[in-house]
Amino acid sequence: MRTIKILIILFSTYTFAQIQTPQSSPKAIVMQTVGLTEIKLDYSRPAMRERIIMGELVPFGKIWRTGANANTKISFSDDVKVGGKFLKAGEYSIFSRPGISMWEIFFYSKTDNSGLPDKWDVKKVVAALEIETQELKKAKENFTISIENITNNGANISLAWENTQVLIPLEVPTDEKTMASINQTMEGNPTARDYYLAAVYFKESGKNLQKAKKWIAKAIEIDGGKYWMFRQQALILAKLDEKKAAILASKNSLKLAKEAGNQDYIRLNNISIAEWSK
Repeated sequence: MRTIKILIILFSTYTFAQIQTPQSSPKAIVMQTVGLTEIKLDYSRPAMRERIIMGELVPFGKIWRTGANANTKISFSDDVKVGGKFLKAGEYSIFSRPGISMWEIFFYSKTDNSGLPDKWDVKKVVAALEIETQELKKAKENFTISIENITNNGANISLAWENTQVLIPLEVPTDEKTMASINQTMEGNPTARDYYLAAVYFKESGKNLQKAKKWIAKAIEIDGGKYWMFRQQALILAKLDEKKAAILASKNSLKLAKEAGNQDYIRLNNISIAEWSK
């Protein structure tokens, strides 16, 4: 009976034990906000492992899954433009046809393919681009997709492996969404924070500075003024070439920054006051 119990325990151990080994092309998920648009990348990352990649492991002139294992996928929370071409909000597979000096990039509406589609359907290609390649000085061991050169209104989707990089221009509707939010909020009961954010956005995006001046003053009036508010007021006034008023606002910011012990704002205000006083 004891022997039977031991055998049962051994059998159970071998039955439920599972070998775990690392994937040769590990899965990666990248989440990135560009402006107000959420972007998600889901792909696998094969390695060079002392192999020649471009032209051999990844042949020129043939459609590639742009990664390994399941489809490489990208999703956008808003309608965007890639390489100047419109894409609706949603999820897409990324396929490519690498060349020596240029890649064709395809955004494909079907995302549940296992690698390449069984049958390539041109009707499912929602955007096709031709992008020139760039040479990397330092070889990249693992295939990498990333969001680079981020601004409020766009970025680059980077595909990089070995010594080759492809940068896909991406445009997001930040200004459209921000302006809609500002207009809607200003028609209601805006808070000091609303006035402050609207003023800073107008300053940074090169919009109507007179409106920005009015809104930052309103924010300070409602809130009583914080050192960061007076700092933004000073910068707006300086852009309007109202240097005396800018210096006064900067001195207000400097006084409050000293009280708060914020060394960054103390330094920035001292630099600005010296510059605007010339």
